[in-house]
Amino acid sequence: MVRQSRAGWYYQPKEKDDAPLLRRMEEIAATRVRYGFWRIYVLLRREGWLINHKRVYRLYRQAGLNLRRKRPRRRKAAAHRLERVVLAAPNQCWSMDFVADALFDGRRFRALTVVDNFTKECLAIEVDAQFKGKDVVAVMERLKHQRGLSQRIQTDNGSEFISLALALNQNAEFSSSGRTS
Repeated sequence: MVRQSRAGWYYQPKEKDDAPLLRRMEEIAATRVRYGFWRIYVLLRREGWLINHKRVYRLYRQAGLNLRRKRPRRRKAAAHRLERVVLAAPNQCWSMDFVADALFDGRRFRALTVVDNFTKECLAIEVDAQFKGKDVVAVMERLKHQRGLSQRIQTDNGSEFISLALALNQNAEFSSSGRTS
């Protein structure tokens, strides 16, 4: 009358024990901190677990293993920050950075500043409308002939500091003199 099979009427659901699977997921998440649920699922399948990705996702969320979607920038930068070196003499550490401003008529300009961190002396200020890596290399070459090389140069990751021209010159200079930046 209802057109339902007898097997469905008498079916008894079987309880699945998720404890061993959950323990293994927690072990993987503890050793591989940056792995999300898909990578954990793939690792479990490689280990021979015959499981559905939906079950893994449900247990992953239930155990609170989900990764933060966006990491706080301040903490991320602080985690990779090196300790400050105690300076004892000039030319141990220089800092390089760019400053940007605009003239009264709206034209923009940039200034490259190089400062000795021990003496707080400004070693160079170069002003131009735009800077390329080769311009930074020219300023550093001039400073090398005037004062010698610094043991360490601190910069941010600006496009001028990660250019090919600066990298080639830096590798040639520092590998021949044995200094690091």
